[in-house]
Amino acid sequence: MNPLSQLDMAAAAWFLCAWFGFNLLIDMSPLRGKTLSNAMDQYRLGWMTTMCSRDVRIMDTSIMTGLQQGTAFFASTALLAIGGGFALLDSTDRILEVAGDLSFPVEHSRALWEVKVLGLMTIFAYSFFKFGWAYRLFNYSSIIMGAVPERSKASEEEIHQMALQAGKLNVLAGRHFNRGQRALFFAIAFLGWFAGPYIFVATTFAVLLVLLRRQFGSLARKAVVSGQYPVTAFSEKSGEYTATGSSNPFT
Repeated sequence: MNPLSQLDMAAAAWFLCAWFGFNLLIDMSPLRGKTLSNAMDQYRLGWMTTMCSRDVRIMDTSIMTGLQQGTAFFASTALLAIGGGFALLDSTDRILEVAGDLSFPVEHSRALWEVKVLGLMTIFAYSFFKFGWAYRLFNYSSIIMGAVPERSKASEEEIHQMALQAGKLNVLAGRHFNRGQRALFFAIAFLGWFAGPYIFVATTFAVLLVLLRRQFGSLARKAVVSGQYPVTAFSEKSGEYTATGSSNPFT
C-alpha cells in the first residue's frame, strides 16, 4: 500500500522541481553569468593569477586552509545529520506518540513518517558527497598551488598556465560546495513536510525565494559585482598580466 497521498506526491514533485531547477538556473542557464556564484568564480581565478606575482604565498595557503576547514565542517555536519536520521527511525513509535499530543498537525502514519525521514537522510547523504568531493578538489587545487614555480625559475606563461589549472579546480570545488549547501537549505524546506503537504509547498517556496534573492538581488552580490575582479592573462608582447574582462572563460 502506498503511504503517500496524491497531495503528498504533488508536494514532493514541486520540491524536486524547485531544488534541481534552481541548480540548473544557477549553474547551466544563460542567467548564470548574473549570479553571485559566478561573480565569485571570477575572484577565484583572479586570486590564482595574483598569487603568481607573490614570492611569499603564506596568505594564499592560509586562505586555502580556511576553505578546506569550512568544507570539512559541513561534511561532518551532514554525517551527524544522517546519524540523527537513523536515531529518528529507531524511535519512530515514541516520536509518533509525542506528536499526537502536539497542537500543530504531524503525520501519525508510521509508514509515511519513515518515508519522510528516509527522504531527509537522502538529502543529507547527497550533501555529504558534494562536500566530500569539494574537499578533495580544494586539496588538489592546493597541491597545484604548491607546484607553481617562482617567477625566477620558470617562464611567465608556464606559471600562468599552472595558476589557471589551480583556478579551474578551485572554481569546481566552489561549485560542488555550493551545491552541498543548497542541499542543506532545501533540507530545511523538507522539514515542512512533517507538518503536512501544504506546509511543505510553502517552506519550499520560501527557501527558493531566499536563495534566488541571494544569487540575483542581495547586497552581497551588489558588493561583489561593483568591484568585479577582471580575469587576467599573460601577454607575450608586454611581458605582464593584463585584464581580459569579467566573463568566465570556463563556461
